[in-house]
Amino acid sequence: MEISSLIEPLFENFENPIISMLAVSTVETLYMVLLSTLFSLLLGFPIGILLVITKEGGIYEMKKFNAILGVIINALRSFPFIILMIILFPLSRFVVGTTIGATAAVVPLSIGAAPFVARIVEGALLEVDPGLVEASQSMGASNSKIIFKVMLPECYPTLVHGIVVTIISLIGYSAMAGTIGAGGLGDLAIRFGYLRFKLDIDLCNNYNYHSGSNHTISW
Repeated sequence: MEISSLIEPLFENFENPIISMLAVSTVETLYMVLLSTLFSLLLGFPIGILLVITKEGGIYEMKKFNAILGVIINALRSFPFIILMIILFPLSRFVVGTTIGATAAVVPLSIGAAPFVARIVEGALLEVDPGLVEASQSMGASNSKIIFKVMLPECYPTLVHGIVVTIISLIGYSAMAGTIGAGGLGDLAIRFGYLRFKLDIDLCNNYNYHSGSNHTISW
């Protein structure tokens, strides 16, 4: 069941239909951003860890695998999001049964953001002092303990900052997704703000987007 069909009845009794539409679209955008953040982290975190531990001099050195993985990540990062979303329409249809709506948009949003998460995790882990890793190895710590007990805790602040940047990027991506049928504030801005020249709706959309980004940054 699409998220819009669940939340529209909650706001249908508002006297002002514009407020009702804004409320529904805001909830749809939050739904897309939160779910895609979760799935992009689940996809990107392991890839970022693999990029670090399989590099030359890493604790699981695999140069060829690292090079191939790096090329794939860079290729996905270079795709404009709208093009990537269109390419992933068949996957969205396979996973959720449709290519339209907020739930369908979660698939390309997650895949589009995962490479950025991977590079953020990679950059954070590379900032960890190599001396800490060497000290852990000399004390007989297993590779898994070095990763999860030493490296990740050491780069926690950088990871949190990277996650915040990812959320802000996904807010922008969700607006682009809305222009091709995902719903949310981007869809509302196109259908009413642009096509019907309702400047008040565009202004409200901008306020909602900026408020969401500012709250994320302050968090």
